[in-house]
Amino acid sequence: MIRTVESEQHVPPPVLAAYSYCEAVTGQQARNFAYGIRLLPTPKRRAMSALYAFSRRVDDIGDGVLAADVKTARLEETRALLGRVRDGKVAEDDTDPVAVALTHAAAHFPIPLGGLDELIDGVLMDVRGEAYETWDELKVYCRCVAGAIGRLSLGVFGTEPGAPGAERAPEYADTLGLALQLTNILRDVREDAEGGRVYLPADDLAKFGCSAGFPGPTPPEGSDFAGLVHFEVRRARALFAEGYRLLPLLDRRSGACVAAMAGIYRRLLDRIEREPEAVLRGRVSLPGREKAYVAVRGLSGLDARNVSRRTVRRRG
Repeated sequence: MIRTVESEQHVPPPVLAAYSYCEAVTGQQARNFAYGIRLLPTPKRRAMSALYAFSRRVDDIGDGVLAADVKTARLEETRALLGRVRDGKVAEDDTDPVAVALTHAAAHFPIPLGGLDELIDGVLMDVRGEAYETWDELKVYCRCVAGAIGRLSLGVFGTEPGAPGAERAPEYADTLGLALQLTNILRDVREDAEGGRVYLPADDLAKFGCSAGFPGPTPPEGSDFAGLVHFEVRRARALFAEGYRLLPLLDRRSGACVAAMAGIYRRLLDRIEREPEAVLRGRVSLPGREKAYVAVRGLSGLDARNVSRRTVRRRG
């Protein structure tokens, strides 16, 4: 059983300031994520903000304009900082607010910090410019950059005492991370292409005549771009269906947080499915009112109850 700290703890002022910095970073740079974690109790929300801020730092190094060798060096420096966090060697008055907040969070929640090592490994794959021939190869990358985040988050959420099947919660959290990342890859096809990156498996691109890539706002001539998108959407939906089995294992507010974040991405997937070529013209997003609706739906527990009913029917 995975337990977490539920009650508010006394937090020293320097640590509170560090958490405030992390929450500001989260609010400014991760609006979909921020919509979900605002549903959490304060200690969990702060811990999730610390996780996000550290992850954002890693991502920013990978996405920056520095030379590959400089990026690699900075990522390894960040890994060394993570080692200090893991060993509890970051003082409350340290000048790095992200390290301070993450150290405090890791001391109060069973966060598997090795997941952040995996994130660094995944970003190093980006720095090396790795491409993926098959879905199995892409899954390795997705597990590093997103599945690991799911497992890290579960360390903050915890599972409900006595929840049947709770031992599979890390597996479901990992799978839900894969679903979110595949949705991100579809949404960012054009943006990634402009940056010289191709994430979709080469086997899939070839199958639908898209091996030439996506240099412009229209599909490659003679390709079945819509077929490619619908193929990947079906794969993402299957991952969502499996990952959503996490919801009944969480307490109400943690489940609402996950349902809100995942629900936003599922609706993005719906939009991409309805108009595949939209991803070649710019980033597909949801309006604020739709995100708010998803958050309310998550808080109602409707998604968790639906998953529970489907699980019971399968067992029957």
